[in-house]
Amino acid sequence: MTRDKGDPASVGLCALPRPVAAVVGAGGVFGAAHVGVGYALEQRGFHPDMIIGTSVGALNGAIAAAHPDRAAPWLDNVWTQLRRREVYPLGYLSSRASVFTDRGLRRLIARAGLPSRIEQLAVPFTAVAMDLVTGAPALLDEGDLESALLASTAIPGILPPVDREGRTLVDGGVIAYVPVLAAQQAGAASVVVLSTGPESSALSPVVPRRRAGAIAARAGLLLLHHQIERDLREVSRHIPTVVLPTGIEAWPAPWDFGHSQRLISTAELTAGRFLDGLRISGPGLYRLHGPSATSAGPGEASTSPISEAGL
Repeated sequence: MTRDKGDPASVGLCALPRPVAAVVGAGGVFGAAHVGVGYALEQRGFHPDMIIGTSVGALNGAIAAAHPDRAAPWLDNVWTQLRRREVYPLGYLSSRASVFTDRGLRRLIARAGLPSRIEQLAVPFTAVAMDLVTGAPALLDEGDLESALLASTAIPGILPPVDREGRTLVDGGVIAYVPVLAAQQAGAASVVVLSTGPESSALSPVVPRRRAGAIAARAGLLLLHHQIERDLREVSRHIPTVVLPTGIEAWPAPWDFGHSQRLISTAELTAGRFLDGLRISGPGLYRLHGPSATSAGPGEASTSPISEAGL
């Protein structure tokens, strides 16, 4: 473990205590940014001891768990060829329970080179869903992999709920948009967070237009943002919590898969720069604070490592 002279902080991801969890958050089409961050991690030799994913993060995370050391190129090929009609095919009303069938997701999962059971993945993996009856998180770390991924990605009203082992399950992003609490519960001593979308960034003080859609969208954004911040701060009180930046400011529409290459390239560059400046010095929240910052650790927000532990 390398240390800077006169600096008690240890350098880089190698300083994170084991076991370390890669936590892959929700975000739908924004999940392409996970691929860029994945490239940056693979280039620096990062090997997680477990992967926890929710919603699109469960799908990306399962592929990463199945193909360690080469997940980013695999996912790059998937995302740069993916189109909306493959995931949300129009004209195929599933039932009264959802607008779309899960037929497209089933085909995508089938092409991903995954084993049939979660236990067969090369890296321990958990998909996070929500129990539609109780509202409790469902941590799916064993059993049938396809149904676990379908459950974790079942956006309420958009894709059908999944009946699994006596429970009705829907998208884990409803209750755990960034499932760091699940990682802590699984025994992680540190976490590396791959999160995407405007929900995961500092919110600009924008007053929405006086339109129903704009007001609802702003309220939803605030709801998710506060959930993410609450969970990150809780976990970072106990263990190092590294949130990798994407550098993306212009996010595409939630149904537009045509921007994947831009998201991947931008996230790879930004996350790589952040990782090269990362310093770890115990529990805390390690992340960017504005365009000039490089990482986070103990102290105040600046271009040197800072931390939000204890806030």
